[in-house]
Amino acid sequence: MSKIGRKPIDIGSAQVEVKGQEVHYSGKKGNGVYVLPKELTPELNGKALTIKANDKVRLDARELNRVWGLHRALLANAIKGSQQEFEKVMQINGLGFKAALSGSKVVFSLGYSHKIDFNLPAGVSLEIDKTGQRLVFRSSDKELVGEVCSQVRALRPPEPYKGTGIKLDTEVIARKAGKTKAA
Repeated sequence: MSKIGRKPIDIGSAQVEVKGQEVHYSGKKGNGVYVLPKELTPELNGKALTIKANDKVRLDARELNRVWGLHRALLANAIKGSQQEFEKVMQINGLGFKAALSGSKVVFSLGYSHKIDFNLPAGVSLEIDKTGQRLVFRSSDKELVGEVCSQVRALRPPEPYKGTGIKLDTEVIARKAGKTKAA
């Protein structure tokens, strides 16, 4: 049996309502509907939401565990995001490398011959410090925050010799030794 899928989801201060295979949730940061596949059934018990596997479905145990754990984790993230926003911090390293926010666009200066305009998707907010090198992305959708951070990092990935580029704050760059002068 699935170990992740069996864990109850703490709904906290969110309002959760179960209608068949649909789970309607709303909190102070957002709301939405999560539809579970026919293999799973949601049950609301006080301040906890559990997901049960249907015995009638003909999936092997391994495949059922994958589906069960995946949907439990996705639903838990959706409910948590409706209560508080997910946050990822990125760091820009390099001389003259910086970002500036103008409306819903971010203008990056990353050492290229041109500036790069990046459109922020709806639902994602960005906070940039006064140096322009520390970016904090926030959203109630965990997947969207990760996708935006991945796209921003791809603009100038960190290089291993000087460590310049854009990286997540928690990321560790494996540094390489440069050339040594022959004597």
